[in-house]
Amino acid sequence: MKFAIVGTGYVGLSLAVLISQKYEVVALDISEKKVELLNKKKSPIKDKEIVKYLKSKKLNLTATTDKITAYKNASYVIIATPTDYDPEANYFDTSSVEETAKDAIKFNKNITIIIRSTIPLGFTNSLRKKLKTKKIFFSPEFLREGKALYDNLYPSRIIIGEKNKKAKEFSKVLLSCAAKKSKQVPIHYTTSEEAESVKLFSNTYLAMRISFFNELDSYCETHNLNTLSVIKGVSDDPRIGNYYNNPSFGYGGYCLPKDTKQLLMNYKKVPNNLIRAIVDANSTRKDYIAASIIRKKPKIVGIYRLVAKEGSDNFRKSAIQGVMKRIKARGIQVIIYEPYLKEKTFFNSIIINNLSEFKKKSNIILANRLSKDLISVRKKVYTRDLFQKD
Repeated sequence: MKFAIVGTGYVGLSLAVLISQKYEVVALDISEKKVELLNKKKSPIKDKEIVKYLKSKKLNLTATTDKITAYKNASYVIIATPTDYDPEANYFDTSSVEETAKDAIKFNKNITIIIRSTIPLGFTNSLRKKLKTKKIFFSPEFLREGKALYDNLYPSRIIIGEKNKKAKEFSKVLLSCAAKKSKQVPIHYTTSEEAESVKLFSNTYLAMRISFFNELDSYCETHNLNTLSVIKGVSDDPRIGNYYNNPSFGYGGYCLPKDTKQLLMNYKKVPNNLIRAIVDANSTRKDYIAASIIRKKPKIVGIYRLVAKEGSDNFRKSAIQGVMKRIKARGIQVIIYEPYLKEKTFFNSIIINNLSEFKKKSNIILANRLSKDLISVRKKVYTRDLFQKD
């Protein structure tokens, strides 16, 4: 059985590595640089398990920029191309998914299309009608950046937005390639729109939990309470639990900001208060963090790392960028330490990749997550990271 996987970001590449342990996989990408790296068994993204598996495992995996090579004789094409939602235009850009699906059918009429990209509610059904085929279903991913392959090897659950023979065959493929025992992995066969809903509601719940503990932290800091003591006391209730409770500058990354806004858009005709509050809370938290810095009247604020989370090389929608923009709007100079950036500036702020120079020049250092790199200048550091996790 051959799989064509389109897109070699966290979603596509982790799945390609997972499935290629037992099946033939051809990864298709428009980036010649990524394709070249993969064919040399090198990872184009930061993920410890992907790097390890490419180096040490015998994988039936090749990469190409050629569509015909990828789609020819493939049983499945898995679409993992990027999508994005613009809340101002009320528009979800799914063009990459649509074009990929059209190409797959054009070159292989018998192929089954599995969408792993984040999509709006109802999209799968509309694409089936547009392309006049039932051989399309949605199967959401639940991956962490930097831990994508690990989360595929040890899945919390498998959601398949279809109930036919091909859907069940695909779930068996995922289970056969996972390291977790198949009996321990719940499988849910649903309609396509139910599967789309699972994805958006899951991420919105996580965003809600992050927002709750951030607002708890804002209250404690404002009233001179020990946030750590309060969180520990709250989290020891087994109904609440000790996870996703570490304060931050807001939820960020590729999924949560986009998915919460997309879900809210679908509530236009449905009464709600909570979903709107989850979206608004993230902006409020960034306003609070920025105001806390501005009150200190620094001349130069250092931004320590732009990545969305530790162990990731993704800058997209990271919370610290929102804080940075608010500080700059007040005329305060901002400098940045980010080893992953090779450019000299980022949105007109100077990048200083000499850590000693960065620490010396900064009056205050803003760090969403505390690092050993900053221990020597701890008095300069403003962070809400209390647990050094998440």
